[in-house]
Amino acid sequence: MWSTDTVTSVPPSVPLEDLDERSREVFRRIVENYLDTGEPLGSRNLARGLSQPLSPASIRNVMADLEHHGLLYSPHTSAGRLPTQSGLRLFVDGFLEVGDLTKEEREQIAVQVKAKGGEKTPEQVLTEASQMLSGLSRGAGVVLSNKTDTTLRHIEFVQIEPLKALVVLVSEDGSVENRVVDLPAGLPPSALTEASNYLNSIIRNRTLADAQSALVRQRNEFQAELDTLTSKVVDAGVAVWGGDKNDPGTLIVRGRSNLLENVGAKEDLERIRLLFDDLENKSELIRLLDLAKGGEGVRIFIGSENKLFSLSGSSLIVSPYRDSEQRVVGVLGVIGPTRLNYARVIPMVDYTARLVSRMLG
Repeated sequence: MWSTDTVTSVPPSVPLEDLDERSREVFRRIVENYLDTGEPLGSRNLARGLSQPLSPASIRNVMADLEHHGLLYSPHTSAGRLPTQSGLRLFVDGFLEVGDLTKEEREQIAVQVKAKGGEKTPEQVLTEASQMLSGLSRGAGVVLSNKTDTTLRHIEFVQIEPLKALVVLVSEDGSVENRVVDLPAGLPPSALTEASNYLNSIIRNRTLADAQSALVRQRNEFQAELDTLTSKVVDAGVAVWGGDKNDPGTLIVRGRSNLLENVGAKEDLERIRLLFDDLENKSELIRLLDLAKGGEGVRIFIGSENKLFSLSGSSLIVSPYRDSEQRVVGVLGVIGPTRLNYARVIPMVDYTARLVSRMLG
């Protein structure tokens, strides 16, 4: 059985103990019907499957009480009820039975994510993980990786003005990024070459975070080997990468088309449009890392609990993955409608995050 310690979530608005057994059963049946069909459930259909016989009138009274608690609402087109976001939160925390993945399911995930016929780059591993999560969940698989997790190949300084230089950083996956840094006055022409050579001896085959740590460890040697002005160039070249807080890193989203399945109502199409807009806003998605860092294991956000996706009313199930030093270097998970199959997606996201951590560690 699933360990509740593995899931971090926002507390429900109504304690489960406030509901009697009859209310719990009616509530559970309505939510399960919503997750299965997306449709409201009325008192007559509910009466047919309850463990304790109740008249439709009695069931309507129970539903009215649950609506008063803010757990259910009645859509204007039906006399039945649907769960509110608070109701879904209570269901996930108090009623949802989440089992572990089977051996076959674990093997299926591992086959799709692990290398086939050779080693994969970290970005290829993450892309496969995102694609796999999308396919198995029928939602959108999302992975966000820290820029500092990229393995570096080469750095070079190119003077573009008397007091400015372009820093060119090349990663092992072939990606190239440029930044402009200020140069100290009086810098000799050879200083940029000297700074490039020194940094290349440090950064090659290291991540940016590891390269920064190595420079800190070797600072005394570094200061003695280079003159003062060249040392300032080296510091500037590294600081401009580590200090860029506006770049959240690499974002991979797969399976957006899944979100369009079974969408018919105009309001559903608008919700999906808003979600697509959110997914395009890469700078805002850095919040996913903060959400994952806020608690161990899988985190679940339903609708407005996650401000990033509050307008689209989507659910987000995420888990951090880590490097060999157990530092959080990214987050992966599934985004979809509030009708996500939570019982299936939660263990899937958790296992994938652990698998990716082992592969990248």
